[in-house]
Amino acid sequence: MAKKGYTAEQIINKLREAEILLSRGATIAVISKTIGVSDFTYYRWRKEYGGLRIEQAKKLKSLEKENARLKKLVADLSLDKAILKEAAEGNF
Repeated sequence: MAKKGYTAEQIINKLREAEILLSRGATIAVISKTIGVSDFTYYRWRKEYGGLRIEQAKKLKSLEKENARLKKLVADLSLDKAILKEAAEGNF
């Protein structure tokens, strides 16, 4: 099954819809089916995005993207350093 890849705004809107249904007494199984995701996905989204506003979710995603970019940069630089150190010692 293909992954749909919802945006942060779509996730927050679906969670808001789920909260409305939950307040009306619907079960999690019914709510999950209504918003078109599995129970597991609903709980994961609620854990990650519960209580966030759309602006906060956008900022969170941009920070996660920047963090991943910086981690990759550090890994590349560490690898370069190790290669240069080995070459300087003459162990090649």
